[in-house]
Amino acid sequence: MRVLFVLDPLESLNAYKDSSVAMMRALVARGHTLCVAMQGDLFIEAGEVRAKASSIELVDGADLHARAWWTETQAGVDTPLHAFGAVLMRKDPPFDMEYVYATHMLEYAQAQGAKVFNSGAAIRNHPEKLAITEFTEFTAPTLVSRDMSRLKAFHTEHRDVIVKPLDGMGGTGVFRLTPNETNRNAILETLTNDGCRTIMAQRYIPEITQGDKRILLIGGEAVPYCLARIPLAGETRGNLAAGGRGVAQALSERDTYIAAQIGPKLAKRGLLLVGLDVIGDYVTEVNVTSPTCFVEITEQTGFDVGARFVQALEAAVSLAA
Repeated sequence: MRVLFVLDPLESLNAYKDSSVAMMRALVARGHTLCVAMQGDLFIEAGEVRAKASSIELVDGADLHARAWWTETQAGVDTPLHAFGAVLMRKDPPFDMEYVYATHMLEYAQAQGAKVFNSGAAIRNHPEKLAITEFTEFTAPTLVSRDMSRLKAFHTEHRDVIVKPLDGMGGTGVFRLTPNETNRNAILETLTNDGCRTIMAQRYIPEITQGDKRILLIGGEAVPYCLARIPLAGETRGNLAAGGRGVAQALSERDTYIAAQIGPKLAKRGLLLVGLDVIGDYVTEVNVTSPTCFVEITEQTGFDVGARFVQALEAAVSLAA
């Protein structure tokens, strides 16, 4: 099967820890071939969704900390998306209008016979922070608003609150408002752009000190291990990009229950791969764009997440045939 990755430039990836590269390695191990394209390489001509795609091969024994881990075997060739065995959308945020346009093109490509994972419509319809509001039984008290008085009232009620933009990633723009936060107004004014931008507020979950757990759902089923991203001392963000330390651990009984309730629902909507973020007993995000942590979980537990993903991908492609 020839698999197209739509992703960021290969030279920008840290191959030794990148989940897309882990997918590539697992695909090659099972005899599949690889093509890559950037988001800007997608286009529609004569009503057909195509990509300027390059064929690549992985270099055997390459140092994944270096840049020479892949080689191009054929430069960009205009190819209909339905000509690939599978298309994997792995472009990192920001989820801006260009990203939205890409999801539309992927959706159109599916109507033309392309097999896209995660599907364009499913990605677009599950904004990663807002998506948790569908599962209130698993979330801490949450408010989505740009109204300053409403946000202040939420803080007054819950006293210790996390506020964050809806389009951030890697912990950017995340603030903790403690009961006596003197900069509350300034923080809310900045995040909401003086009431012009909607944000999310959530009651602070003290269990963040034990880690912000990334639970991977593949084909609706949970990987048996999560990665607990433990914040630095004095930090409220566990994100690896914010300096958090990743520790793989077996799913708790609560983690397993949450995954079993949410996973099948999302899989039926075209989400082959999902990253649930869970703090304590509460879901805080539903990541659908380019979920990560494959490598950390595999290295620390021996459970080959990449191989599990490829098996699920093969099954999904066969089912869609």
